[in-house]
Amino acid sequence: MLAYMIKRIAMAVPTVVIVTLLVFGMMRAIPGDPATLMLGDINDPVLLAQLRHQFGLDRSVPEQFVVWVTHLLHGDLGMSIARHQPVAELIRTTFPVTAQIVLAATLLASVIAIPAGLFAAWSQNRRADPAIVFGSILLVSLPSFWVGILLMWVFGVKLQWLPTFGYESFSEAGWGSVRYLVLPVLAVAFGEIAVLTRMMRASSLEVLRLEYISHARAKGLSEPRVLLRHALPNAFGPALTVVGLILGHLLAGGAVIETVFTLPGMGRLLVDSIYARDYPVVQGCLLLIALLYVLVNLLVDLLYPVFDPRMKL
Repeated sequence: MLAYMIKRIAMAVPTVVIVTLLVFGMMRAIPGDPATLMLGDINDPVLLAQLRHQFGLDRSVPEQFVVWVTHLLHGDLGMSIARHQPVAELIRTTFPVTAQIVLAATLLASVIAIPAGLFAAWSQNRRADPAIVFGSILLVSLPSFWVGILLMWVFGVKLQWLPTFGYESFSEAGWGSVRYLVLPVLAVAFGEIAVLTRMMRASSLEVLRLEYISHARAKGLSEPRVLLRHALPNAFGPALTVVGLILGHLLAGGAVIETVFTLPGMGRLLVDSIYARDYPVVQGCLLLIALLYVLVNLLVDLLYPVFDPRMKL
C-alpha cells in the first residue's frame, strides 16, 4: 500500500512540471501585446517600452519563464495587468465562490446518482431501469446554461423563491448566502447526475453478474445487504474516477454558470482576463485549475485501495 502511494505521488511530480510548461507556453502563443492593449489609442513608444519593462515583457521567453517559476516558488503569482492587483489576491477572493458551487454540485450528483445507478442495475429488465436511463439521457442532453436560465425563470421570476443573480458570502449573510447558490448548484449538478448515473449503472451490472454476488444471495442475505455490503464497494471504483473527472471539469468550466448567475467566481475572472490579455491572471488561474485537476486525480488513485481490495495487492 505504501509503495503504491509513493509511486502515484512520484508520477504526479513530472505531470505538474509539464503542466507548468504548457500553461506558460500557451500564454506566450496567444497573439497580441498586453502593453499595447493597456495603452489603447495612445501611441507613445516611450510609455509602451516602460510598460513592457515594468511587466517583464521585454525579456526573452526563457528569462520570463525562469522569473515566473522563481516567483511561483515564493507564492507570488505576479500582478494583474488590467486590474493592478496581485493575482494571488484575485484568486483568493474568487476561488471560494467556484469551489462552493463545484463541491456542492459534485456532492449532490454523487448522493443522487450512485444509488440511482445501483438501483437501475438491480432493476434491469424492469420498468425502473429504462425510466432511469431515459432520465439520465434527457439530463445529459440539456446544456447547463439553458437549465440555469429555466431555473431562474421558474424559481426566481415566477415563484420568487430564490434570487436570480448576485452573491453574498457566508461572513456577510450567514446561512442566507446559501440562497444565492441553490440555482447555480442545481444547474451544474443535473448534467453530472446523468453522467455519474450511467457509469454507476454500467459498473453495477458487471458486478451483479459475478459469482460472489450469487454466493451471497445463496447464503440467504437480503437484497439490500447484498447491494450495499457486497456490490456497492466494488462497483463504486469506476464511478469514483468519474467523480474526480467531474471535479476537474467543473473547476475548468464554471465560467458559463458564473456568467449566467453573475457570480464573482474564478471562471468568470479567467474569461474576463482572457479578453483583456491579462497574462498573469490567466496563467495563475490555469495553473491552479491544472494543479487541482492533478491533485484530485491523485487523491482518487490513493482512494482506490479503500474501495477495491485487489488494489492493495
